[in-house]
Amino acid sequence: MAPIPGSGLAKGLAVTLRTMTKKSVTAQYPDVQPELPPRSRGVIGLFEENCTVCMLCARECPDWCIYIDSHKETVPPAAPGGRERSRNVLDRFAIDFSLCMYCGICIEVCPFDALFWSPEFEYAETDIRDLTHERDKLREWMWTVPAPPALDPGAEEPKELAAARKAAEKLTAQQTPPATTPHADEQARAAEQPTRPQGASKQQTDQPKPDAPRADEPGPDQPVPGQPTSDQPAPGQSKPGESKPGQPTPGQPTSDQPTPEQEGQE
Repeated sequence: MAPIPGSGLAKGLAVTLRTMTKKSVTAQYPDVQPELPPRSRGVIGLFEENCTVCMLCARECPDWCIYIDSHKETVPPAAPGGRERSRNVLDRFAIDFSLCMYCGICIEVCPFDALFWSPEFEYAETDIRDLTHERDKLREWMWTVPAPPALDPGAEEPKELAAARKAAEKLTAQQTPPATTPHADEQARAAEQPTRPQGASKQQTDQPKPDAPRADEPGPDQPVPGQPTSDQPAPGQSKPGESKPGQPTPGQPTSDQPTPEQEGQE
């Protein structure tokens, strides 16, 4: 359908008429501060504790407005017998905002979150040389950086917080003295000892169990060939209650001793 001639002009005049009927509001700046969006780019703040002097921000800056100086220090070993290590110490960190074009590349490439955007934009100076902010001034801008937005309830915990929590738990575990527990050898020895049945003494459990008798060995109830049993007397011995020839029986007089009848005749 072809547009009606003059429809565009009519729409424009309608917008003009609606605006003319509304009351105009003037922003009373600087008495009233404007409401800036949370991700507005005002000035850059430095969190010095996170800076490792990796020089990525200075290398990636398209305007070469970041100046960094540092030196190396030797760190003593953390444990006896370890080797010494060297680390970079920050001496100077400055940003020349007279050259900065607020591209945000330095903040994006920082691997340790040492640079942040602040919504503050009122740092005009009468001297252009004062627009070079040293690390002390950049540290003051950190207090104006807004807090990050809250995560969703189902979002994962940030890796930085998880790593910091694990390090704190490990340090707490190292500082806490271990609980008094029996020695590992005693525990292993107790596990190797067999459990005694209830009512059995230690001597009974410590004695070795008798091996099962072999087929060619007689049992405890079987007679051994060549050895007399309890019922059969050994050679040269008589059973209880039997007397050998030539041996007096208990209660009977011998041939040498007179009987009571012979004693009466005499």
